[in-house]
Amino acid sequence: MPGRTESIESMEQLAVAWRAMVLDRDPGADVRDLPGIAVRWADCRFAFWNCVTLTDVDADAALVEHRLGQAAEIMRSKRHPGFLWLFEDLLGDEARAGVRSAAERAGLEYAFPGTGMAGDLLPLPEPSHPDLTFVRVTADEQLRAYADLNSRAYGFPLEDGRDGLLGSALWTSEVHAYLGLRDGDPVTCAATVEADGRLFVVLVATAPEWQRRGYGEAVTRKALYEGARATGLTRATLHATEAGAPVYPRIGFEPNSPVHFYGLKE
Repeated sequence: MPGRTESIESMEQLAVAWRAMVLDRDPGADVRDLPGIAVRWADCRFAFWNCVTLTDVDADAALVEHRLGQAAEIMRSKRHPGFLWLFEDLLGDEARAGVRSAAERAGLEYAFPGTGMAGDLLPLPEPSHPDLTFVRVTADEQLRAYADLNSRAYGFPLEDGRDGLLGSALWTSEVHAYLGLRDGDPVTCAATVEADGRLFVVLVATAPEWQRRGYGEAVTRKALYEGARATGLTRATLHATEAGAPVYPRIGFEPNSPVHFYGLKE
């Protein structure tokens, strides 16, 4: 069924894209594909680079409970906190109904929701916004601005975002990362990267005081436009937070997979 196919695509896109991101941060990072679990854990301060996800399809309640216990154990063995990304539509019906309780029994607590999205939407017209000038991230100073926008938008300490991005050769070369400048100041950012034949959108953020002005949509369109121009790809994927979810259908993305984020209980 198409919905299941797209949920699998969404999970696999995370595994492919995050492999590159995590190994870029630390070539010795924990990147393993275990039975039913993908580990993508840089063990840095930027929590989004510390990730585990369940990969079984149609797992029953007993298997999901077992996997959640394994995932929690992996997370407990790490120095820095991160998230379990749970693609709800991959679970069997019974497992889905009881997954929140099973996660709590494993020592995990629900953090926030997200949505997997995809679309055959490329190429896009070249975007513009009357308030913004777009600049590609090619130097560490720009990468710092990109990291700080993400930290501010997601409520992380500035040092956490910087620990995730500063010094990255990947982000200043292979990733199509763009800042949106308003009067010369970075106010929004978005990036795309090739991932297994798709253009994957990653780390879209807008400074809290400049949100709800169309900036995030404009800079995402820019990253998609340039990424498609460079790669020739026609399909794009992403994982949206609750705040960003309304933006992407306006670009042509279709929601296909609820994603739930869990952290370890304190």
